[in-house]
Amino acid sequence: MRLVAHEFMTLDGVMQGPGGAEEDTAGGFRWGGWVAPAFDETVSSVVTGWFERTDELLFGRTTYDMMAAYWPLVTDPADPVAQRLNTAPKHVVSTTLRLEDAPWERTASVIAADVPQRIRDLKALGDGELQVHGSWQLLQTLLDEALLDELRLIVFPVVVGRGKRLFDDVQRPSGFEVADARVAPSGAVAMTLTPAPFRTATYEVVDGKEVMVEE
Repeated sequence: MRLVAHEFMTLDGVMQGPGGAEEDTAGGFRWGGWVAPAFDETVSSVVTGWFERTDELLFGRTTYDMMAAYWPLVTDPADPVAQRLNTAPKHVVSTTLRLEDAPWERTASVIAADVPQRIRDLKALGDGELQVHGSWQLLQTLLDEALLDELRLIVFPVVVGRGKRLFDDVQRPSGFEVADARVAPSGAVAMTLTPAPFRTATYEVVDGKEVMVEE
């Protein structure tokens, strides 16, 4: 399976608490709900499209608990997001949750150790998309281990200052290619990114002038 992460991000890189004031107040964060003013029909369409591709789901424990407390209550068969979230197999990274105690139907596994290798094993199981949503701490591991095949990102036109940042403590430089980009009327920008080699630039003198040469 292809491992694809889906994230909302502010202009200054924060991904914490996009949905509501009480969603994630860790570290004293008090600016939750910052997606709402720019969550227009275009953004909604992009997000619905994400879930239409879901085959299996991978969560960190905090995001899993938050979503497990809400989505099973959405029983409208016409809601495509609820249908995919509630029926797709789910995997959660946690050292404290036991599979038999998992509150969300179709939770298939709990990953407590050897996280990178266990995720590689999941990716090798078949075709389709293994999707990550939110899951800040898990996402840092996926980035550090170069496990992502694609990053789908919506950048919202807002700055919040301190908070959990998408690229929080990057261990090494990396690059991305923009496979797709779409600007919503609200100003939010949806991008599909695929990993690519990191490139920088040097300068050399050509015909007496200094010009930039990409490496």
